[in-house]
Amino acid sequence: MIIKELKNHNPHILVVGDLMIDHYLWGECNRISPEAPVQVVDIKKESSVLGGAGNVINNLVTFGAKVSVATVVGDGENTKELFTLLQSIDVDCSNIITSSQRKTSKKSRVISSNQQIIRFDKEDTSDIDKNNETKIIELITQSIDKYEIIILSDYGKGVLTNSLTQKLITLAKSKKIKVLVDPKGDDYNKYSGAFLLTPNKKEASIASKITIDTDKALIKTHQFLKQSIHLDYSIITLSEDGISIYDDKLTQIPTVAQEVYDVTGAGDTVIASIAYGLTYGFSVKSAVEFANYAAAVVVAKIGSATATLSEIEEYVSSLHKSSTQDHIVDINDIELRVKALKQRGKKIVFTNGCFDILHVGHVKYLEIAKSFGDVLILGLNSDESVRALKGESRPINTQDDRAYILSALESVDYVVPFESDTPYELIRLIKPNILVKGGDYKGKEVVGSDIADELKLVDFIDGKSTTNTIKNIQCQHF
Repeated sequence: MIIKELKNHNPHILVVGDLMIDHYLWGECNRISPEAPVQVVDIKKESSVLGGAGNVINNLVTFGAKVSVATVVGDGENTKELFTLLQSIDVDCSNIITSSQRKTSKKSRVISSNQQIIRFDKEDTSDIDKNNETKIIELITQSIDKYEIIILSDYGKGVLTNSLTQKLITLAKSKKIKVLVDPKGDDYNKYSGAFLLTPNKKEASIASKITIDTDKALIKTHQFLKQSIHLDYSIITLSEDGISIYDDKLTQIPTVAQEVYDVTGAGDTVIASIAYGLTYGFSVKSAVEFANYAAAVVVAKIGSATATLSEIEEYVSSLHKSSTQDHIVDINDIELRVKALKQRGKKIVFTNGCFDILHVGHVKYLEIAKSFGDVLILGLNSDESVRALKGESRPINTQDDRAYILSALESVDYVVPFESDTPYELIRLIKPNILVKGGDYKGKEVVGSDIADELKLVDFIDGKSTTNTIKNIQCQHF
């Protein structure tokens, strides 16, 4: 799977479900109240993010999707805050209905020393009325032709009633649009006819009334869900055991998570990733594999989080499951990738050069450079840049060929071609911990040394150079 192919993929996806605000009050506790045996938290800051179906939306927007949302909310101050959060990430809100009969869900959490002290909720969990059901269907009917896929994100707060859910699935199927559902509750019949569901193991067990403790029980659960709810595919997330898929046979995608700090929102990431992958043309299996990588990135973060395509690509690369082409990135993409690496505490090493005809001197030099840190980024002179430095007869090998061969080396994590005479702008973007150059720069000014934390010079192997290689070839030819 080449994640890079997704970079310019911007599908239009509709999310229908329960929107809410996750509100956080951050503070410190240094005393107990004299009024009651409770902690007194001195609030230092407040923050609000989209919650519920909003976390699915956040994941889709982070990937680059255009997102529309359909739901019913209240008409008070919480609703204004909700619209501000949605509009800040360019979400289409034209299918949102406001009603004076409902409250916009807001969950407030008091956090002290990274521990949640208490949570208090303001919400309405009653089913929306028939009038608002009709309004939602009318709005979606008017705009449905622009959506490539529909996600139903059910948090059990009353928007996705049985009748509305069935009407949406019927409407979507009439337009040959796939409906993906993140279900809630113990009765999945209201999702009948959906393309797939993504319950976790516990949810699937409750809905099927089957204890999932063996592969045989897992298959039985999948078969029950697929047949009784008339799904194209049944998917069950299995936490540390990965994700399972069932069409006419069981396929299990093992987990790839290396570090798990917080599983909050991982299910939202999974359904958003599958939907995004399917709109690109991935098979269900490939879409689930993509979702598995995205979830691995998310669970390594604290709180409900999202994963960028660059983070997923870097993660796949770290597992040595990427293609050689995945290691060649452009100058516009490397900054975000390095940011993600540094957030994970990785030490970045940078070097650059023409690397025209690869030889043992190059390979040993790059191996030593990599030993100084965790990730080696190689700035590669473009063909035009090489000609300016070496003359019109060079390079012997094209930029694409040089980049591909270098990116295949175990010591090289990323190759970034650059057009300018020097790599200064590239170094400025990367801000490497270690800058590496050849020993022939001893006593000379090294471009970018004012940016990197440290400069290291590595001696080349005597007699090993592209120039000498070319001379040897010419001598043998004549």
